[in-house]
Amino acid sequence: MALHLLLVLSSYMFLTQVVEGNLDDFDCVDVYKQPAFQHPLLKHHKIQEIFNLDEILDRKNEYETNYQSCPKGTVPLLKQINGTKSVHLDTVEYPGQHFATIETVLDGSIYRGAQANISLHSLNLQENQYSKSQIWLENGPRNELNSIQVGWAVHPRLYGDTRTRFTMYWTADGYKNSGCYNIQCPGFVIVTQIPWIGKAFSRTSIYGSNESVSFTPQVFQDGISGNWGLKILNEVIGYWPKELFTHLNEGASLIRFGGNTFMSPDGISPPMGNGYFPVIDFQKSSYFLHVKVKNSNYQLVDIEDGKTRLYSDSYQCYRLTYWGYFKSNGVSFSFGGPGGDCGT
Repeated sequence: MALHLLLVLSSYMFLTQVVEGNLDDFDCVDVYKQPAFQHPLLKHHKIQEIFNLDEILDRKNEYETNYQSCPKGTVPLLKQINGTKSVHLDTVEYPGQHFATIETVLDGSIYRGAQANISLHSLNLQENQYSKSQIWLENGPRNELNSIQVGWAVHPRLYGDTRTRFTMYWTADGYKNSGCYNIQCPGFVIVTQIPWIGKAFSRTSIYGSNESVSFTPQVFQDGISGNWGLKILNEVIGYWPKELFTHLNEGASLIRFGGNTFMSPDGISPPMGNGYFPVIDFQKSSYFLHVKVKNSNYQLVDIEDGKTRLYSDSYQCYRLTYWGYFKSNGVSFSFGGPGGDCGT
């Protein structure tokens, strides 16, 4: 009965994909003067313009009139706010993270990408907290971990505000010396003229409303070049060159989807997702729909129940409910919670 109700509710929920771009917070710079080309391994890198995808990319799509974009030959860079910091709080020096996720089991499978429809929400956080909803693609032992992370975050320390922003991160050595958020260090190559990286979403979902606001990122390894591309809607917006990585060059051994928070110095963890525990009504939950991976043959397929495990490390603060596969939503799950005193 409960699962039937889920299907009925989803039929009355209007999914709105966020597509507009705004240049107010961005500078347009020459495509060859973007930070990526300051990386010592990318000094003579030739920008990849064609990607080997099963899906047909149509840059002239129906949403293009809603975009503000940089002039041809330039790319948008988010303006850095004075006093913000790019530190990644995922090391032993910064305890206090919590997770509510699903992830693939480590059974030797290799993945070439991941995609999901992620609901967007507004949250109130303290300065030293963060809350993310994202996709991870990883390979390698902990001290050599290669990781790509893409989704949205509320991160006052990074952005200087509490707006919900498109956020990504990468590391090639377990968060020690390489990698950064967005493009705050050389690495990621932007190829789009549309401002995406670090953009604030102008609309988010409203609790209980029949309109749910979401977006669908896809990270994929190009089958010819080996580079890791990032696609949103119907456009590749950029990529991580294979020269940045070691273990991810062989594909991802682990894919993870869900939420991640970091607590403030007083020990209080922020809300995750929409700030509420998951319920069967998607209009009152944060969610991932159409959760997919690219298999070793570069085919985009639904994630398999038998190759998935659920993880939530603080039940009193954050929870996750896995719904499995339904035709209307694909593989889906709900997650989130209010946070609070969740331990370390």
